[in-house]
Amino acid sequence: MCFFSSVVLAVKDPTAVERANLLNMAKLSIKGLIESALSFGRTLDSDYPPLQQFFVVMEHCLKHGLKVRKSFLSYNKTIWGPLELVEKLYPEAEEIAASVRDLPGLKTPLGRARAWLRLALMQKKMADYLRCLIIQRDLLSEFYEYHALMMEEEGAVIVGLLVGLNVIDANLCVKGEDLDSQVGVIDFSVYLKSDDDIGGKERNVQIAAILDQKNYVEELNRQLNSTVSSLHARVDSLEKSNTKLIEEAAKVDVEAELQTYKHSRQGLDEMYNEARRQLREEAQLRQDMENELVVQVSMKHEIELAMKLLEKDIHEKQDTLIGLRQQLDEVKAINVEMYQKLQVSEDAMKEKNEIISRLEDKTNQINATMKQLEQRLQQAEKAQMEAEAEDEKLKQEYVNKSESLQKEFSQKEKQLLQLETDLKIEKEWRQTLEDDLQKEKETVSHLRTETQEIVNLKKEFLKLQEKNKHLKSICEDQEAALQELASKLSESKLKIEDIKEANKALQGQVWLKDKEATHCKLCEKEFSLSKRKHHCRNCGEIFCNACSDNELPLPSSPKPVRVCDSCHAILIQRCSSNVP
Repeated sequence: MCFFSSVVLAVKDPTAVERANLLNMAKLSIKGLIESALSFGRTLDSDYPPLQQFFVVMEHCLKHGLKVRKSFLSYNKTIWGPLELVEKLYPEAEEIAASVRDLPGLKTPLGRARAWLRLALMQKKMADYLRCLIIQRDLLSEFYEYHALMMEEEGAVIVGLLVGLNVIDANLCVKGEDLDSQVGVIDFSVYLKSDDDIGGKERNVQIAAILDQKNYVEELNRQLNSTVSSLHARVDSLEKSNTKLIEEAAKVDVEAELQTYKHSRQGLDEMYNEARRQLREEAQLRQDMENELVVQVSMKHEIELAMKLLEKDIHEKQDTLIGLRQQLDEVKAINVEMYQKLQVSEDAMKEKNEIISRLEDKTNQINATMKQLEQRLQQAEKAQMEAEAEDEKLKQEYVNKSESLQKEFSQKEKQLLQLETDLKIEKEWRQTLEDDLQKEKETVSHLRTETQEIVNLKKEFLKLQEKNKHLKSICEDQEAALQELASKLSESKLKIEDIKEANKALQGQVWLKDKEATHCKLCEKEFSLSKRKHHCRNCGEIFCNACSDNELPLPSSPKPVRVCDSCHAILIQRCSSNVP
């Protein structure tokens, strides 16, 4: 009667019905997930339907009986609050709690709770975390009502069922999944079985019913045995009381007491006979149940044999899974090696880019030197123009002075002739003429000194002409050097791109630096501003323009590039030897 009354109360209590339904759903989801995972034979991912249904069922179980917590703006009812307690009770859970808080895409507490459940399943410690949580009833009472599933025995049963999930390997991508907006609806179509499954289920139900009946019979047998022992004790007590009554019969009305004793003894005999009859029936029922149990034990042995075969198959699949994991590790090692090679190639590219930047700096320096040379050329042209102007002035002064001297000389000659005639004619004027002659001699000496000065000026003019010619030759050399630098600059701009393409071919060559070469390697002439340095693109050595005035296409460059005379002869000989 007590058992049936408790059943009636459970049926009437809606929270008990909800707990029972959630427990059954948890059993179905966990059992289905384990069976499908073992038949699946590999690591589960987020899109696996039984796994999604398991998380939905767990979410409903954790939400059952959850208290509504008031906040400043709204009412908050979430399972993230009790799950946060786990990291305080279980130190190993701090890692997944910190990981959940660091996830950037989660905005709601429900999304964090869903991410926590997935990480706990991947760690295979969900049962341990929830077990340490349901033990602390006083802490859970802050979040759950007294009739909640986590506060009752059903929560402990679910935690025990979760231990079976440790055989499952799950690889869930939590970071990119939208856990905030998922709708937690249980899909009951997953748990609809086929006819074979229903037959197996009915057989399991029958086995469970038989085992329940066996347990019930054993319990009833224990109760009957206790009843019989209590009756025997009462009979013994009655017999003792009977002896006492017989002893008192002499003093009291023996017949009345005997009559009452007979009535009580008769009632006890009837109860004893009824108990013996029930005991026989229960013994017969127990014998029948034991026979049925033998049949079920044989079926159980067959089921265990099938389970052993299934476990053997599972072990084989696990071995293949281990082999696949080893292959995955090898692939990861290959990926690491490829990444290291990629890093090395990137470092090489950085070095090449640095070399290119150095070459660009050199081109900028060449441009700066060209600008300086152009400025010097402009200054030299200005100096040349000034020298030419001074030369013109000197020429004009020389011409003017020579004309004036010639005029004076002709005049003096005329005067001399006139004086000689006057001397012959007029001797009295001799003294005066001698004085005049003396004066004329002085003027002649003065003219001679002036002519000497004119000769000196002519020599200086010739020196200026030679200096002008020398400046013109220097100017022409500088113009040639500037033209050569301009062509060199255009070639260097083209060669920067050629260097990028032929960098691999040039790695084996020794490219001699400009600072290391002061003389041409062939003619050994010293380099100067007019005698420029040129690299041979084949051997990398530095030559003058005369010793490297050759161009040939190389393997590193399809366009003809500068090569020295020795490399030109070698390459021509090689080409002629390759031609049939």
